[in-house]
Amino acid sequence: MTLDDGSLRLNVDRLGAEMRSLRRADSPVEYLWQGDPAFWDRRAPHLFPIVGRLKGDTFVHGGKTYTLGQHGFARDREFAVEGRTATSATFVLHDDAGTRSLYPFRFRLTVTYRLAGGGVEIAYEVANVSGDGMPFSLGAHPGFRCPLTGGERLQEYVVEFEHAETANRYPVEGGLVSRRGEPCLNGENAIPLGPRTFEGGALVFKELVSRRARLVSRRSGRGVEVGFEGFPYFGIWSKPGAPFVCLEPWCGVADPPDASGRLEDKEAIVCLPPGATFARTLAIRLL
Repeated sequence: MTLDDGSLRLNVDRLGAEMRSLRRADSPVEYLWQGDPAFWDRRAPHLFPIVGRLKGDTFVHGGKTYTLGQHGFARDREFAVEGRTATSATFVLHDDAGTRSLYPFRFRLTVTYRLAGGGVEIAYEVANVSGDGMPFSLGAHPGFRCPLTGGERLQEYVVEFEHAETANRYPVEGGLVSRRGEPCLNGENAIPLGPRTFEGGALVFKELVSRRARLVSRRSGRGVEVGFEGFPYFGIWSKPGAPFVCLEPWCGVADPPDASGRLEDKEAIVCLPPGATFARTLAIRLL
């Protein structure tokens, strides 16, 4: 499905309600990572009902153990199209017998894309249609081409925050996030990128003041900006040598190594009452 407002052109697939292409309408330059399996075969998955990995890929609820893989299942499910215009589209995922075998809750996950003002808004709504409280996490995992154009190098790019930050990064080992932070930013607003930036895995932040971050070329000024108001966690990830960088806003985070195994105990878990809804919106702007 292609959305076009005369300024931007966005292509979205029903599988995972995932963005497949993002570029200016008058330019062939592709901003979104195109999913090369040699590095990472996804492009911009939505993370639900967990962010990251559970300890042992399992959790216990109601005395029963469930197996749920990294980042949950929404990214691998086909969404229904609830409505569309030339510049917007709404995708919906409902629970079914397959999802309930992994996650025993009844839910409705809605993802709406809107083109406006030279950018893309992605609006999420999670509805609990269970008779019990529903613990969940939600996140976004968009990957962007980096470098954007031939002749540029990764070393010419930075991740820039809207404010100077003093914040730790939380190391990831085996997909689990340490409870102990390591110094990363000390009154700085930018992280220079290079071949060794991601040798230790993703950069996971829990204490950022900024609600916007840019992946931008110091040479050309081109790149992307992600606005993530309401998302308390932020990840930056790539694979060493890969020509992409992910900017990841999260409402939730992976388990620590000493996790209890109960979703209700997870850090930053959202416990949604029966009949309630949870909404967040992020924004992507091309620079």
